[in-house]
Amino acid sequence: MKLKPLALFVTHDGQSSRSNVTCRYKCGDACSHDVPNTSGGGYFGDIVRTVLSRRGALKAGATTVLAVGAGGVLAGCSNDATAQTGSLGGGSLEGGSSAPGMGFAPVAPNTLDEVVVPAGYEQAVVIRWGDPVLPDAPAFDFANQTAAAQERQFGFNNDFAGLLPIPGEPLAYLLVVNHEYSTEPFMFHGYDPENPTDEQIRIGLAAHGLSVVKVRGDFQSGRLTPEFGPQNRRITATTEFHVTGPAAGSALLRTSADPTGTKVLGTLNNCAGGLTPWGTVLSGEENFNQYFANAAQVTDATAAARLKRYGLSGDASERKWERLDHRFDLTQEPNEANRFGYVVEVNPWDPASTPIKHTALGRFKHEAATIHVTGDGTVVAYSGDDERFDYMYKFVSSRKMVPGGGQASMRHNLTILDAGTLYVAKLSGDSPDEVDGSGKLPSDGRFSGKGEWIPILRTGEDGRGESLVDDMSAEEVAVFTRIAGDKVGATKMDRPEDFEPNPKTGKVYVALTNNSQRGTDGKAQADEANPRSNNKNGQVLEIEDDHAGTDFVWNLLLVCGDPAAADTYFGGFDKTQVSPISCPDNLAFDPHGNLWISTDGNALKSNDGLFAVALEGERRGETKQFLTVPKGGETCGPIVDGRRVVLCVQHPGEVDGASADRPQSHWPDGGAAQPRPSVVAVWRGAGGAVGS
Repeated sequence: MKLKPLALFVTHDGQSSRSNVTCRYKCGDACSHDVPNTSGGGYFGDIVRTVLSRRGALKAGATTVLAVGAGGVLAGCSNDATAQTGSLGGGSLEGGSSAPGMGFAPVAPNTLDEVVVPAGYEQAVVIRWGDPVLPDAPAFDFANQTAAAQERQFGFNNDFAGLLPIPGEPLAYLLVVNHEYSTEPFMFHGYDPENPTDEQIRIGLAAHGLSVVKVRGDFQSGRLTPEFGPQNRRITATTEFHVTGPAAGSALLRTSADPTGTKVLGTLNNCAGGLTPWGTVLSGEENFNQYFANAAQVTDATAAARLKRYGLSGDASERKWERLDHRFDLTQEPNEANRFGYVVEVNPWDPASTPIKHTALGRFKHEAATIHVTGDGTVVAYSGDDERFDYMYKFVSSRKMVPGGGQASMRHNLTILDAGTLYVAKLSGDSPDEVDGSGKLPSDGRFSGKGEWIPILRTGEDGRGESLVDDMSAEEVAVFTRIAGDKVGATKMDRPEDFEPNPKTGKVYVALTNNSQRGTDGKAQADEANPRSNNKNGQVLEIEDDHAGTDFVWNLLLVCGDPAAADTYFGGFDKTQVSPISCPDNLAFDPHGNLWISTDGNALKSNDGLFAVALEGERRGETKQFLTVPKGGETCGPIVDGRRVVLCVQHPGEVDGASADRPQSHWPDGGAAQPRPSVVAVWRGAGGAVGS
């Protein structure tokens, strides 16, 4: 079904649409727990450090960012599926011109159980949870799942997606997808959360991680079809990873199973990611805290404070993995949690390669890591810490990228993120006295200011770290990076999720998803970069960065929500001619340089979606909804090229009261089928480029 845009207004109460069950399994109910950041620094009014003025013209990067991911902690958890269609704010959006690449009729807000695309566009599922990745994978059997099967099949809850063209094979690609988390009540009939079976635990472990799948395009459409290729691979929560950087071998990472502190089994809660110019994939370990049990039983005061800063609390974990594997019990393996929360790097071209955990990039709830390359080959990696009142980071490598696709260049480039300097961001506003938490635009007509990157950790060519934070060792900064940010007074942000450098302009964009506790008693008050108290809808930050340096200027491109509301802003564009957008999560760019935004937890009471936003010229801020995902689902991992849009639909049908025994969605297979997280391709039916 294709919906025409409507001029109908509907009301909403501003609550996130993410269900309680999604909050519970995706982020460990982070939205209902105390905010981990209780430090007193990071308020704009407290900034006394001199901020350097922006340096000369910024160079566009040499990187090609093809895909991003998503996920994170939502500020509120409720659901309202009463309306089937509707529209918020703005006018009809019919007629008139649009920015290049945005020539489609916007989809109206809705709560349908399907992917809804613009008129004239077609879609097809690329791969679903349980589809084979390896040739010996058995056919998917929902009622009789096994861990052995899941280790060879596409994992659960796909988030990031990246497409890498295969040299010498026209229309062939490696599709790399991560699997953020498992929702066991939707995976098993009769699931008992208090008593999962050992096999259910093993299936959950196997459903995490990443999938590498060969796909082939179609000459007549944007369809992608999976194939069995030599690079096909499943990485799970039991795959061995190699630790690099200043924390490698540290006593903080050693366990009884790994006394070297350099070998970690698995990766957890992989959220968004990025593609590197040298052909590898980066993925961020996000809400890893929820997998570990018995933090409440840790009695050492220092250890307990560190666990609390990272959101580890309570007794038994939600999934009860500690019953099968004692590494998830902090009373038995107190350092195991320190081995998660990193940026991981996977070489998808070598299925026998050992993935890497990069400790030089710091440990926090990484939404992703995305790359910009300066004119002289310096590599800069940006990453956000997806938690209310946490920080933005960048890493500037001291090593230059070596171009070319040979083995020697790959070996070198795989070490780029192991030497350099890690920074955390501090921002100031141009009109601090005019920000009162209402979202009212300052008198200069924009939310804007300056910022600096504060160095906190330097890693040398020998892999040894140097702490740049008082009273912390280099190993401590690498493992307890949040605490280092607290000590230097970094700016507390509204859930910084995806960072994306624009490959055309070099400007950097950050999705700030929401923060319902902004401005509440005892919490950071509104500031110019986070201008609303009780922020339900989020905003998008635009940075002009001296990429390898320490200064930047910033402004807010979007202050999201109902365009009819006074507290929203769309880059100065006419708000009667934009689509409503709420809870920005993942970012991507099309060939025209437009920004595409996927949402997670739409607080405007319609399904999440994918939006295109013009960035330059007189139409800057024009925002149009390209699609919506099925009810209960989240839009993740958009890839937008001239031929197709590829996105991940995560947790379809996860609405409160639903389960495998009471499914409320049957997408994508229809009928009485169980909902299955899936990757989808969308293309223009009559041919031609997307958005033309």
